[in-house]
Amino acid sequence: MPPARSAGADRPLWPTLRRFLPYLWPADAPTLKARIVGAMGFVLCSKLVQVYGAPFALQGAVDRMASGPRDAVSLVVLLVIGYAAARLGTVLFDNLRNAVFERVGQDATRRLAAQVFRHLHNLSLRFHLERRTGAVTKVVERGTKSIDTMLYFLLFNIAPTILELGLVLGIFATRFGWWLVAGTLAMVVVYIAFTRWVTDWRAALRERMNDLDSGAVAHAVDSLLNFETVKYFNAEDREAARYAKAVGAYADAAVKSENSLAWLNVGQATITNVMLAAGMALVAYGWAAGRFTAGDVVLVSTLLAQLFRPLDLLGMVYRTVKQGAIDMGAMFDLIDTPAEVQDAPGAAPLQVSSGQVRFEDVRFAYDPDREILKGIDLDIPAGATVAVVGPSGAGKSTLARILYRFYDLTGGRVTIDGQDIAAVTQTSLRAAIGIVPQDTVLFNETIGYNIAYGREGASEDDIAAAARGAAIAPFIQALPDGFDTRVGERGLKLSGGEKQRVAIARTLVKDPPILILDEATSALDSRTEAEIQATLETIEQGRTTIVIAHRLSTIVHADRIVVLEAGRIAEQGTHAELLRAGKLYAEMWARQAAEQDAALAAE
Repeated sequence: MPPARSAGADRPLWPTLRRFLPYLWPADAPTLKARIVGAMGFVLCSKLVQVYGAPFALQGAVDRMASGPRDAVSLVVLLVIGYAAARLGTVLFDNLRNAVFERVGQDATRRLAAQVFRHLHNLSLRFHLERRTGAVTKVVERGTKSIDTMLYFLLFNIAPTILELGLVLGIFATRFGWWLVAGTLAMVVVYIAFTRWVTDWRAALRERMNDLDSGAVAHAVDSLLNFETVKYFNAEDREAARYAKAVGAYADAAVKSENSLAWLNVGQATITNVMLAAGMALVAYGWAAGRFTAGDVVLVSTLLAQLFRPLDLLGMVYRTVKQGAIDMGAMFDLIDTPAEVQDAPGAAPLQVSSGQVRFEDVRFAYDPDREILKGIDLDIPAGATVAVVGPSGAGKSTLARILYRFYDLTGGRVTIDGQDIAAVTQTSLRAAIGIVPQDTVLFNETIGYNIAYGREGASEDDIAAAARGAAIAPFIQALPDGFDTRVGERGLKLSGGEKQRVAIARTLVKDPPILILDEATSALDSRTEAEIQATLETIEQGRTTIVIAHRLSTIVHADRIVVLEAGRIAEQGTHAELLRAGKLYAEMWARQAAEQDAALAAE
């Protein structure tokens, strides 16, 4: 008894195929359309030769051998050669068809993969924080791979099989009578119904197997990306056991799926061979009555056998198309996921004249029931350095995410030089802002590539100048491969200070008028922090700078310090003014000073 089907197995097939058809017939690619037409021409030639060439040549040879004089051997030989030539012609046309069509399939895959990849980057930060990267990439991989397979089977198996069935039924109707036509049609209907029923059952098993596979891959990627954490807690055996459990569940599902395939194959073979036996037996009975020749028995046998081959494949094709619809449907679900943050209709590019930033009664909540920012009013003059400090959870880093417009506000607005950032294009907004984050993540590429990532088209001179500005040029020059040195996964071949300097250099290449330093030194040791801090104070000159800090000693130079508490501005002023006020900032300063004294005493 088939198990209950999952939602993926119940996914409608035809809506997915209709959405898929534009990739089959691209409106802006006449050359690809011509290739499809040419490939279908080869399909037609192949089927005509296969149905009217090989079977009738073999029938003629058998009839001549059974009833003709032995001196007709030359004709028999020619018919046998014709039979072999027809079979060769079928193979030739099929391979020419594949060669002509290959570009179509690859181009369709390229178009779809590029569209999905671009859309994933357009999705909101919330989407990427809530989804596992390994699982998303697996969905995209399956979906893009399925398009080439579905193109091939729809054009070169389903359509040719229907054509061949029509040609064979025409031959049966004119030469043997409608009883053979009716029997063949009945066999095809039963075969398709049985195949669909079992395949739908297998689709549920297959999707369960895919879900377990995605889970195992996602866990493996997550575990390997965090291998340092695994080692910190001696959790190697624990992670291995979790992965083994996930792989074991996948293996059990795979066994069930493969066993169901055996039952499908046996059932299909039973249906086709019963029809073959019945058809040949009835033609043999007619031969005994003098109505048919021995060659007619061979003709029916050959035509049915040729028809069974694509029908046997039809079961696999239906499974593949069904699975392809599931895989592509999951990928189309990604494409249909709306971007949480979108440009307003008619949004204009941001025009930065001086770089003044204003937060006007800004309210924001990640979740409706928990407001993070509760009416922030903050004016950051052009060229000024404003530090934002406060306890953990006060909303400091949220200000940076809002300024980048990773999220839309729930109330109030943010302006740059009087322009509401919600009314300008996201591209122009983010081009005007640079950031040095606390946790710098680098691409697994060269140091030069990571620095140049700050601005597309950056020259070697720009990269070198940025490295000097970030005080990392001597370190790079001392490396054997210089700027061509690879930094490893997430930059793990570099120390924390070296990664931060690369991040600073990357921002210098971008040369933004507005700069965000999001706890850029909090993960560093005191000596490295002091060195990095001097570099940061240098690059702040001439830019509107927002410094988000935990260590208060790093922001005493700021033109103004804003203290957040529970999503509100508790106080603001210069370092000296806040110390004299003796409120929250002064308490935080005293506490950190005491902690630093205790740490020095313990050394």
